[in-house]
Amino acid sequence: MRTDRSRVTVLEDLPNVGPAIAADFRRLGIRTPAALKGRDPYALYAALNRVTGQRHDPCVLDTFIAVVRFVDGAPARPWWHYTAERKETLARCSNTDTRTDSRGPAAGRANPSPGAASTHRS
Repeated sequence: MRTDRSRVTVLEDLPNVGPAIAADFRRLGIRTPAALKGRDPYALYAALNRVTGQRHDPCVLDTFIAVVRFVDGAPARPWWHYTAERKETLARCSNTDTRTDSRGPAAGRANPSPGAASTHRS
């Protein structure tokens, strides 16, 4: 998976982002790839669930992780590369109920997952 970072100007240019994920980001007020820099993908996923009134498939969280990591400088990787990370992170946060806490597992934690800036079901 290769993406020339210099050509990433709209959300759909990002790896793993098609029309549906781009629409999800826009629902959250994110209009450009640069707006994702330093964001917490877990908090974005929790916000999407809250805004839409439904719990989205955890693959959406994996995609959010992949996209934010790429924007923050990691290599482009398929979303499923982050499934294990998501499961481990949510298991560590098992005392935080991500279904009811709209802030997600990052709430009250300095750095909830590797590479996440502090500011997605197993």
